[in-house]
Amino acid sequence: MERVIKIGIIGCGNIANAKHMPILFNISGVELVAFCDIVPEKARAAADKFGVPGAPVFENYKDLLAIDEIEVVHICTPNLTHRMITVDALEAGKHVMCEKPMAVTAVDAKAMLDAAKRTGKKLTIGYQNRFRPDSMFMKKEAEKGTFGEVYFAKATALRRRAVPTWGIFQDKDAKAGPLFDIGTHALDLTLWMMNNYKPKYCVGSIYNKLNGSPKGEQGNIWGSWDPEKYTAEDSAFGFVVMENGATIFLESSWALNLIDAREAITTICGTKAGADMVNGVRINGILNDEQYVLNSDFGTGGVAFIQGNQGPSPAECEAVRWIEAIRNDTEVFTKPEEAYCVTRILEGIYESGKSGRVYYFDNE
Repeated sequence: MERVIKIGIIGCGNIANAKHMPILFNISGVELVAFCDIVPEKARAAADKFGVPGAPVFENYKDLLAIDEIEVVHICTPNLTHRMITVDALEAGKHVMCEKPMAVTAVDAKAMLDAAKRTGKKLTIGYQNRFRPDSMFMKKEAEKGTFGEVYFAKATALRRRAVPTWGIFQDKDAKAGPLFDIGTHALDLTLWMMNNYKPKYCVGSIYNKLNGSPKGEQGNIWGSWDPEKYTAEDSAFGFVVMENGATIFLESSWALNLIDAREAITTICGTKAGADMVNGVRINGILNDEQYVLNSDFGTGGVAFIQGNQGPSPAECEAVRWIEAIRNDTEVFTKPEEAYCVTRILEGIYESGKSGRVYYFDNE
């Protein structure tokens, strides 16, 4: 019989309820045995819905970490708390899945990475977009050398008017605006496709142009935000130069006056070919001295009334791969070293945008 993996959930808010808990609940050999949230009612509701009978609930995450039978912890708390809780969980002997971004400063992310190395426990970050069919397809082509040397890329996470109106997203001090919220996914995909994790310098622009729009002039899909309380950026852009000379444009927004809004995609351009994620994956290049475009279709079915390729969701694939790494003691799919680089660049773009100066990275 397979060993049962006992998991504790720290943070029982939206991302835990929409992603982590329902998926883990349906994985064979996994039990959710304890829940923690600073709002006790949220922890109790989660335990009642997803927990084993009698699963305890806590307000203080350290009480959950004290439970010996818990082998794995999923951290679904605000960005600024990731370092503290992750380091404590690793030191308590738990493997950790932490939601994205890894942290909002390089110092915090490095502390998490060092704690994982020091304790020998596994640490991964929730970048489920890697598991989309288009992402996996493009990555396989990159690994085959289809694109050659990738020297230019775009990381795109642009919403037209989709500002989260719940939680602390809109508070600039929470570091949870579009750059760290959705730009992080696009940047992770881009660095992963390029297999390039050595930034040299970056320039960033941070905008607060539309967040002051009065109610009735916002057109937000989740209803109007309070312009007095929306202090985080509404859009952020970065130009990143890597040590090998490659360049990356990062585009992120929750509110921007554009029609072609696209979220968590990448475009890569190499010496042999290029690719983007428009309607699947489009690969472009030269063949027999002519330009070509190869279009992939991930939704085609061959039988009437049956959808093609409707497999597990990316988040389900991520969770299964994570549990397999725990059960089989194998390497995690999304490595903390990679997520650390994402945080370094996001912080660099943000700091450059605030200071108006070029941000230089100290590479080990």
